[in-house]
Amino acid sequence: MMGDNIEHVITYWVLWQLFESPWLVGFQVISHWLPFLMLSVPFGALAERFDCRRIIQVGQSLFAFVSLAWGMLFLTGTLEMWSACVLLVLHGCAGAIWAPAEQLLLHDFVEPRELPSAVRLNATFKSLGVLAGPVVGSALMLALGPTGGIFANILFYLPMTLLMLRTPFTGHVRSGYVRREKLTLLASFRVLRTVGDDKVLIGMITLAGLIAVCVGSSLQVSMPNFAETLGAGGEGDLGYGLLLFANGAGGVIGGFLLEVTGVIRPDTRAAIVAAVLFGLTTLIVATTGSFAVALIALVIGGMANLAATSIGQAVVQLRAPVEERGRVVGVYNMIGSGLRTGNGITIGGLGAILGVSGAVAVGGIGLVVGSLVVAALTMRGGRGRGSYV
Repeated sequence: MMGDNIEHVITYWVLWQLFESPWLVGFQVISHWLPFLMLSVPFGALAERFDCRRIIQVGQSLFAFVSLAWGMLFLTGTLEMWSACVLLVLHGCAGAIWAPAEQLLLHDFVEPRELPSAVRLNATFKSLGVLAGPVVGSALMLALGPTGGIFANILFYLPMTLLMLRTPFTGHVRSGYVRREKLTLLASFRVLRTVGDDKVLIGMITLAGLIAVCVGSSLQVSMPNFAETLGAGGEGDLGYGLLLFANGAGGVIGGFLLEVTGVIRPDTRAAIVAAVLFGLTTLIVATTGSFAVALIALVIGGMANLAATSIGQAVVQLRAPVEERGRVVGVYNMIGSGLRTGNGITIGGLGAILGVSGAVAVGGIGLVVGSLVVAALTMRGGRGRGSYV
């Protein structure tokens, strides 16, 4: 995840310097999340059928190839708009292809009762990678320049790739199930019937979609506006940097606190409460005039976001039938990650009418209201497939 975000830092800076294209800035967001929306279910079907270690290695190799290609284009001065768009799409596909396989692999590493903890720790260290990526990426650009930095970024994909050579787990060892028959694209999406028959599953997937559409990446992209509104710009870059850091640090702090204390039971009620809290803190950030209040709200919101998404993902994985687990995880990624594409559209449209802060505030309200609707749905969903309801 750190390599993923280092690449964003370096390439986005270079692309703006070369093209200064607002259209390309929008495409950067779309190209990152659209592959999750379009391909997560088929990639989940691949994880059911093949060795998850090899799928993860394919994803990591594609990440490394894209960094290498950026570096060669930077070095030769031949980067053009079309080649940038191709590499942006390939980078998005690399992220989408390894996500279901990574989640299935967790089922081999731990017993079912430990899965919520494994999902939470995995999400915590992803948050740590997201938090560290901009810092390390900026340091690489300062030390080596964009070209040297993007070449150095290839090294960050090696540890995961090498780990997959050493682990004995395939994602199918504990369950003993590997899908043998081929699945067509249409057949892969038939898993939506399974999801639709389980109100808890559809509730948790809907909750992930609400978080993606209502808030998504809007806090990050709106941070310059918040910094200016809160007077952080007058304090130099430190205030803006603190807001960015608080936004990422909440997820890391929350993950470790939840793991150490174990105070929150991994069930749907906890996921919904956390989502409501995330919506409320988002609303506070968008409407407060106090820098300190915004900082605290961002940290608490980061903790709530991690809790809601990690608990929801664990519940989905535990309730999914083993023979369809890869595709169910793919549906979760399709909605929870892919719909972030729509968040850029909604904040852009609402922002033109209400301003950036107003658009983010509406998103926070929407998440609160939507989460309460999900609560009403899942509380009537009955119990089944274990106690994670």
